[in-house]
Amino acid sequence: MRTLIIFSFFFSALTFHAQDTVYARQVIKKLTSKEFLGRGYVNNGINKAANYISKELKTIGLIPFGKSYAQPYSFPVNTFPGEMSVTLDGRLLTAGKHYLIYPSTKTVKMGFQLFKTDSVTYKATDGRREMPLQIKLKKKLTYTVETETTDQTTVELLKDSFPNELKTIDLIFENKFIPDFKCLNLIGYFKGTQHPDSFVVFTAHYDHLGAMGKDTYFPGANDNASGVSVLLNLVKYYKSHPSNFSIAFIFFSGEEAGLLGSKYYSEHPLFPLSKIKFLTNLDLLGTGDDGIMVVNATVFKPQFEKLNQINIEKNYLKQIKQRGKAANSDHYWFTEKGVPSFFIYTMGGIQAYHDIYDIEKTLPLTKYTEMCKLLIEFVSKI
Repeated sequence: MRTLIIFSFFFSALTFHAQDTVYARQVIKKLTSKEFLGRGYVNNGINKAANYISKELKTIGLIPFGKSYAQPYSFPVNTFPGEMSVTLDGRLLTAGKHYLIYPSTKTVKMGFQLFKTDSVTYKATDGRREMPLQIKLKKKLTYTVETETTDQTTVELLKDSFPNELKTIDLIFENKFIPDFKCLNLIGYFKGTQHPDSFVVFTAHYDHLGAMGKDTYFPGANDNASGVSVLLNLVKYYKSHPSNFSIAFIFFSGEEAGLLGSKYYSEHPLFPLSKIKFLTNLDLLGTGDDGIMVVNATVFKPQFEKLNQINIEKNYLKQIKQRGKAANSDHYWFTEKGVPSFFIYTMGGIQAYHDIYDIEKTLPLTKYTEMCKLLIEFVSKI
């Protein structure tokens, strides 16, 4: 019997290894395509991505809580769906590569004269008075999402692209503020064979930063198409390998806008949070050259010791580093409500983050298979 169990586990591991990276590439390529425009709020990119994920879940056979996987909610968001043009001293710039418009900015269609206030800051005049515009020189362009607007216009420039002093800038762009953008969390589960009322939960956010103008979007391969692909692979695994405990999967939206999807879910759970035995939130899982970081490791020490011991025995990853409590991803609201939770992300490899360079082609998936195996073994031991 023992031999049969060992053989079954070994066979399962081989099966998982054979399928996971091929399917992962397929998912990541799809989620980072122009069809979804960075899984944001221009042309409904985020909800197009939700529809794709839902179809995958239905194909695999994940059980919804109710009639569908969708949990709708809404929040305000500022967008730039139209023309986007910045000309600096007569030079037409490329969005994302040379500049970013700060995401809380309102419509501007005007030219300005610039004057330097410090080594990295310029302010503007219209020739008569100072205007609410500032230019910031940055070592790296890093975009985000804003749920409100300001009267101050801020343009960030990649510092190394502009060695000379700046004199004039012409801006043409139009914002569209949406006070109640409707989007979805996606939730489903597999029933446990022995403890169906006790849940192990995996989560990942599928939203990203969306588009800035008609031609520039932020693909979000590592952040977090990689995490979504892991969740989908785990859904496939647990469909074929039922667990003693029920396994739930939650795909959050609104993470980049301020952990809004997970906050909403934690306040409107589809099953009692007290039923969650452990929750693991996954983000930035496309590398792994330098191991992984576990947020909340110092909070939930016994679980971390189990995770680390598995890695020591199997030598899956170079190292597992630990951090304390942090409000830096979707695990946070669950931790605040007393749910034992980890947030895991990979370290090393590519440095693309919240920019136009976070693409599928350069995402190495260095320790992807090892990470999946570690998670499966961790669940079996808790």
